[in-house]
Amino acid sequence: MPELDPASAEARFSRLALLPMRTVGAVGGMSPRAVVASVKDIFAHREMLDLLVKRDLKARYKDSALGFLWALVRPLVQLGIYFVVLGQFLQAARGIPDFAIYVFTGLTAMGLFQEIVVGGTGSVLANAGLVKKVYMPRELFPLASLGSALFNFAIQLIVLILATVVMWRIPLHFGMIYLIPSLLLILVYGLAFAMLFGAINVYLRDTQYLVEVGTLLIFWASPVVYSYQMVLNLVTHPILLEAYTNNPLTLAILGFQRSFWLSGDSLVYPSHLMVRIAIAGVIGVALLFVSHRVFLRMQGNFAQEL
Repeated sequence: MPELDPASAEARFSRLALLPMRTVGAVGGMSPRAVVASVKDIFAHREMLDLLVKRDLKARYKDSALGFLWALVRPLVQLGIYFVVLGQFLQAARGIPDFAIYVFTGLTAMGLFQEIVVGGTGSVLANAGLVKKVYMPRELFPLASLGSALFNFAIQLIVLILATVVMWRIPLHFGMIYLIPSLLLILVYGLAFAMLFGAINVYLRDTQYLVEVGTLLIFWASPVVYSYQMVLNLVTHPILLEAYTNNPLTLAILGFQRSFWLSGDSLVYPSHLMVRIAIAGVIGVALLFVSHRVFLRMQGNFAQEL
């Protein structure tokens, strides 16, 4: 191997020293310029995001005989347990018509939120090798968790629609206008918490376990296996009832039920449900903005912590 000319090497180093320093990645701060720079950086690495999503999906079902069909196993098992134990043994189905569709609708919405948040919380830690060796916007990791969660959600949504067809409860009605706003509500809040907890988890590894417990509590605090009418009958304090009703996840699940659960059209829902969803969405966008900025502030020491 030929030796480098010391004079030539020194000249190159001198030229490099004269070049201006340029920030790599997103710009810190809370200004609109910082937000635009971050979004541009993520968009410039969109192909990497696509590769991360595909890698997560392939790794999850690698060497599996059923492959992506396993995305249905957990919600279907949950549906069977809740339908038999709660619906039949505890007689919850007696007060909720088409109980199977009702439960599966809630499980589909809740499963999407849980997968985004839990997956996003551990996403940076799971990609420690990439963080330490390759530059890319660190936001790609929780975004990849969101992408894989959406894939599983799409499979479950297809099964839900097929179930409504089989039971001749096809949701061709005005209530379908709640579907997109409710889905966006889950995505916004899910991504906001995924980024926030994903960054914290790098420094405090117990965060991922706390998030798993928290999502379990949120599941039972949402009208998934029991009806909103039951909450109205049990919770009489107006402040507590408003706090429960205006929980963004409760609003999103109620929106999904208005979309797919035809038997619930005649039941009581919160007044001005669409307005409540819109207000929660605005708050969610603000929360996502703050979570993103916190993520960017904390990502500077990710490599050292990992």
